[in-house]
Amino acid sequence: MPAIALHHVQVAIPRGEEDRARAFYGGVLGLTEIPKPANQRERGGLWYRVGTLELHIGVEDDFRPAKKAHPALLVDDLAAVIALAEAGGHPSRPDTLVIEGYDRVFVSDPFGNRIELLERLG
Repeated sequence: MPAIALHHVQVAIPRGEEDRARAFYGGVLGLTEIPKPANQRERGGLWYRVGTLELHIGVEDDFRPAKKAHPALLVDDLAAVIALAEAGGHPSRPDTLVIEGYDRVFVSDPFGNRIELLERLG
């Protein structure tokens, strides 16, 4: 039976860094944190709602940042999100590859994970 939808994407962080992750994903990006199920809490990490999907921030003991693989987040006001990210020490990087109908940039979370930010044009 084929997959019917995408439920969540996971990004890894180092153990014990939930507060820094919360400041970036909740504070800078403005995502809404949702409670993890009780049987998942002892693993650490955070979960966020992004529209109808979820972004899970998982803990990895042998952490290495994702430099290529990344979530792409659709935003309403790219300039405002870029300003918040840059004010928080997360510079934006444009990509030379154009995706028709979108303005987009990349930022890195506090751990070096690549995050794409897109805004629909027009």
